[in-house]
Amino acid sequence: MELNNARRHRRRDHNAGENGDTSSLASADELDPWTAWAYKPRTISLLLVGACFLIWASGALDPQNSSLGDIVTSVKRGVWAMIAVFLAYCLLQAPSTVLIRPHPAIWRLVHGMAVIYLVALTFLLFQNRDDARQFMKFLHPDLGVELPERSYGADCRIYVAENPTNRFKNVYDTLFDEFVLAHIFGWWGKAIMIRNQPLLWVLSIGFELMELTFRHMLPNFNECWWDSIILDILICNWFGIWTGMHTVRYFDGRTYEWVGISRQPNIMGKVKRTLSQFTPAHWDKDEWHPLLGPWRFIQVLCLCIVFLTVELNTFFLKFCLWIPPRNPLIVYRLILWWLIAIPTIREYNSYLQDRKPVKKVGTFCWPSVAICIVELFICIKFGHGLFPKSMPTWLACSPNQCLHGW
Repeated sequence: MELNNARRHRRRDHNAGENGDTSSLASADELDPWTAWAYKPRTISLLLVGACFLIWASGALDPQNSSLGDIVTSVKRGVWAMIAVFLAYCLLQAPSTVLIRPHPAIWRLVHGMAVIYLVALTFLLFQNRDDARQFMKFLHPDLGVELPERSYGADCRIYVAENPTNRFKNVYDTLFDEFVLAHIFGWWGKAIMIRNQPLLWVLSIGFELMELTFRHMLPNFNECWWDSIILDILICNWFGIWTGMHTVRYFDGRTYEWVGISRQPNIMGKVKRTLSQFTPAHWDKDEWHPLLGPWRFIQVLCLCIVFLTVELNTFFLKFCLWIPPRNPLIVYRLILWWLIAIPTIREYNSYLQDRKPVKKVGTFCWPSVAICIVELFICIKFGHGLFPKSMPTWLACSPNQCLHGW
């Protein structure tokens, strides 16, 4: 997150720091005596520590006792050890992104998690649907069981006269559904990433149109008109976008003159400075300009398509793999996607604004699009035969065709 007029210079400094030149990596706060140790490369020391940990965890020095467990436990431990080794490598050696807060190594770790998720999805793609559903039990013991899907459009009455306890039961049940908070926090996070209100409203209305398009396939998308238009678009999405854009204006209006922790005058100042390490070091003014020309319009449209596809994949994946909405795997995936999307949007916006004749997208853009595509392939493969209902006539044909058919 950096100012447009200083991005290129600071990125060069950042890359130099990754090669060992700590003085050119950081601004004054990162060279502070209290935090300078965190930016010094200690790859050899961590390699030795990791080797010792592997010796202890694998039982390499005591093979008789380590081989007493069953094969399933050994395989699970081996897989987790593979993931840990790969994440440790990414933490130390993976390519850096444009983000430097709270520490560049954090975003290298997120990059490693994205690659692991991509590889896991590729493995899942090569399984059949039943095996994939049972495989999910290894990730969470409650999975692998078919669950009923809730339809939000079974009764669209706002006032239920025959219910003496709660005559607004339909509205009450919808308001206290888990998806209400998901809408608010989700659009708040998207507003912070995209930072363009018209584009956010295009995505908001676009997703409601996607729900309308696929409502014959997923019961979750079968919503009442007041749920879709009033509750989702005009209340939850609006409130999330409104709070997100206020957060953007707050960071956009700040003066970024960082002072090191050791130079703070009192304890409260040091605490505030420590917490502010988790806020942006600088703030980008994103310039999407979708109407700048045909090619720019297509580039921004591709961003919208990827966003909407990722949103749709959430619902189709949980339907095909029998994952209930409140299962923690849904939350873990959303958090991982949010962490991946933060540097991805920054890199893609920098790519659009770059005037170089030869350029390429950043290190996060490629795995982000790849994950989106593989998730979509899984939904298509595992969804085969699960959606017997055909698309409604009013949705499948053009207006002229529909009129001609009538």
